Amino acid sequence: MSLLEAFQSQLRTHVHDPLPEGVEVAWDGPVQRTTGFGGQGWILYRDLGGLEGEELDELIARQVRFFADREERFEWKLYGHDLPADLPERLVASGFRPEERETVLIAPIEALTAVPALPDGVAIREVLDRDDMERIAVMERTVYGRGEDYGWMDELFAEREADPEGLRMFVAEGGDLVVSAGWVRFPSGTEFATFWGGATHPDWRGRGIYRALVAHRARLAAERGCRYIEVDASDDSNPILQRLGFVPVTTTTPYVWSPGG
Repeated sequence: MSLLEAFQSQLRTHVHDPLPEGVEVAWDGPVQRTTGFGGQGWILYRDLGGLEGEELDELIARQVRFFADREERFEWKLYGHDLPADLPERLVASGFRPEERETVLIAPIEALTAVPALPDGVAIREVLDRDDMERIAVMERTVYGRGEDYGWMDELFAEREADPEGLRMFVAEGGDLVVSAGWVRFPSGTEFATFWGGATHPDWRGRGIYRALVAHRARLAAERGCRYIEVDASDDSNPILQRLGFVPVTTTTPYVWSPGG
């Protein structure tokens, strides 16, 4: 089985057990519709079963009507190998806007043999307390330079509390300052771990901290018996992860619909 085939069969429409409180999953034909997660809705699918033309437009329109009735933003997660080829244009015509494209990277666990190597004065620690979430948010505001609403961190922490073995969160600290953060999910019943986060304070970049966080989580995944690790990587993270042993298998672009456009 190829890396892409493993991803397609195990992750694309995976439903974690247990689901976080308030999260609901339903199907509309070939698409999986999730509500109550991350402050928005989600449309996922393994493939669209050959739908195209007017039938596809109606499927898209039903999702828009569903979330419009809820007055809720939602994301249609599109992958680079998805068919039909004109799906992006049909989504835009239905009021969606594309966000930044990322690269889906997968590494066989045996390829990630690096040992976490941190600079002097920096240590990795698991996040266990709610106060640490605000410290992560402060670091991310510095990284991204915007006063974004980080309410999703409350939901992330609630997810961790509900399933502490399914989501593990880590910070790298220089003294009292959070300089980087990343987390790892273990989707139930799969051979995968998935990596998230990874933002690093601009004053602390180039010192191997991000790579050490990757290696730390990879070692944990290996101990859990995972066979693969998957990451949706930004353009900044992509080359670093490929040097560590990750392989690009496709791309992913969020197409987002919001009430009122």
